[in-house]
Amino acid sequence: MSGEPGQTSVAPPPEEVEPGSGVRIVVDEPCGFEATYLELASAVKEQYPGIEIESRLGGTGAFEIEINGQLVFSKLENGGFPYEKDLIEAIRRASNGETLEKITNSRPPCVIL
Repeated sequence: MSGEPGQTSVAPPPEEVEPGSGVRIVVDEPCGFEATYLELASAVKEQYPGIEIESRLGGTGAFEIEINGQLVFSKLENGGFPYEKDLIEAIRRASNGETLEKITNSRPPCVIL
């Protein structure tokens, strides 16, 4: 403040925080599951553009998803891939600081016609 009459100090507006920012997802993705990873990553980015998603090639044959360092899904445990809605719900919970639970629902790894 300069002390002159009529001048006021105005604080800058608080920055808007993008939903999902501060949440980090790591997917251990073995070869052959890239299409599934890209599909899930696209759905997540559509809902949470500010989220950080990293794909690591996994050597175990697992398709595992960690949110902020916590394992929330494992294909080895569930036999399939997570539903997008379940992953997005887990991200919402992480964004809100809520307790994360493992995703136990899974869709089949392939469809036989």
